[in-house]
Amino acid sequence: MCFYSFRKEMSLFWYIKKGRKHQPVNHKYTLVVSVAEYHRRIDALNSEELRTLCRRLKITTREDINSKQVTNIKPDLEPEAFRPNLSDPSELLQPDQIEKLTKTLPPRTIGYPWTLVYSTAKHGMSLKTLYRTMLGLDTPVLMVIKDSDGQVFGALASEPFKVSDGFYGTGETFLFTFSPDFEVFKWTGDNMFFIKGDMDSLAFGGGGGEFALWLDGDLYHGRSHSCKTFSNRMLSKREDFIIQDIEIWGFE
Repeated sequence: MCFYSFRKEMSLFWYIKKGRKHQPVNHKYTLVVSVAEYHRRIDALNSEELRTLCRRLKITTREDINSKQVTNIKPDLEPEAFRPNLSDPSELLQPDQIEKLTKTLPPRTIGYPWTLVYSTAKHGMSLKTLYRTMLGLDTPVLMVIKDSDGQVFGALASEPFKVSDGFYGTGETFLFTFSPDFEVFKWTGDNMFFIKGDMDSLAFGGGGGEFALWLDGDLYHGRSHSCKTFSNRMLSKREDFIIQDIEIWGFE
């Protein structure tokens, strides 16, 4: 922004009277303007005419500096913002799928690396082991499932999985599927049936007598159905499916 001084001190003051030029008076004078004039000049600082004048005089304004900073920084940051660091390579997700999922995650997870907390490849097919790996974890968790049909889908849980008497979780919880295209199913607000876990099963969503996603205690059989919690369609290709692999990621 350009700045003008409305208070000018002059060592020489010339004035013209009846066509005659008088000798300079060797005093300092202060140019005083009215309040209205002062505000008019203040308003002029934001005028388009002033900005045009600054450009003509090749004066760099604060707006120009900010604009250049945004232009220079944005292209560098945007691609990186959706490329999280992973503690281990994912066996189930492709890079473009990771990017799509990152854009849908709760804001409090952004910027944190993805930590592989549980995978059937490392820990075996056991719900008890899954619960055990959640102990001490204080972060949302992303469950990714691949079934025997090669379909990938899953859920983002607002808190780690645990054994519970009833449903738990918050509206951050959502379901997703890449079968056949990427789609996310957020909380509808119809009920609070987010997550329910016991030693024999792990379930997401409810209403109408069906879970949106259900896994058995051996993490071998699963079932998907539409439900009121997320207003989702069936996540897998078939209602009943065989689990091939599972990965669970934390954010810390």
